[in-house]
Order: sequence, then C-alpha cells, then structure tokens
Amino acid sequence: MNIVQILLEAFWSGIAALGFALLFNVPRRTLFACFLFGAMGNTVKFMILHFGINIGFATLSGAALVGFLGVGFSKKLYAPPPVLSIPGIIPMIPGTFAYKAMIGILKIATGKLQTDPDLIRFTVLNGTQTMIILIAISIGIAIPNLLFARKKPVV
Repeated sequence: MNIVQILLEAFWSGIAALGFALLFNVPRRTLFACFLFGAMGNTVKFMILHFGINIGFATLSGAALVGFLGVGFSKKLYAPPPVLSIPGIIPMIPGTFAYKAMIGILKIATGKLQTDPDLIRFTVLNGTQTMIILIAISIGIAIPNLLFARKKPVV
C-alpha cells in the first residue's frame, strides 16, 4: 500500500460522501465536513483492512470515527450530528457483498444449485458479511451519539 492508493481511496470516498450529502440536501456550510468525514472514515477502514484485521472491526472503527467527528463538530457547524455523520458512512455500505448474496439467492431460487455445489456456502458467506458490516456501521454511528449527544430537557 502506498500513499497514492491511500489518497485515491480517501478522495473517492469523500466524493461519494459529498454526493450523498448533496442528495440529502444538507446545508452548504456542512459539505466540506461531509467530504472530509467520508474520506477519513473509509480511509481508516481501508488501512485497518490492509493490516489484516477483519472487515467487521475495520468498518466499526471507521464508522465510530465518523460518529465521533459528527458529534464533535455538530456544535461548531450548527447542524445535528446525523447531518454530518450519515453521508460520511455511505462509502462503507457493503454493496458488493449484498449484490453477491442476492445473486446467489436468485440462483438458488431458479434451480442452479445442481451445477454449483458451493453456491449455498458463497451466498451465506456474502449475506453474513453484509449483516456484520451493517451492524458494525450501526454500532459505530450510534455509540458516539449515545455517549456525547446533547441532552434536551423533558418538557
């Protein structure tokens, strides 16, 4: 892994986060933060994966970083934490694993199981990876919000 790969990964992750921030119509003052959080979160995930640690922990670490940054900068940017953190985690969504799991389910449903004996194993593996990553993203975003979010008085 060289610095060019890291910078490219960060740039394209930031672009994906920025695109979803624009799609969600976030305030203009938060766009750079959304770009930065997406770039940083996915780069942390990318670097942890490079060291051989599993994708669940890597995703949890990247999502937690984005969650902590979202809570920390929400007061400075006058925006709720989800406005900053949700676009930042979008690049971590496990699209490839989910796609492969769905294709496997469709092949099983159409009767292609006789031609590929490993189809069930690959389908279950991809579905499990998808669920682990989604749970890691959920926990990584929720924990900082639960620990450090502003408490509003009950009326």
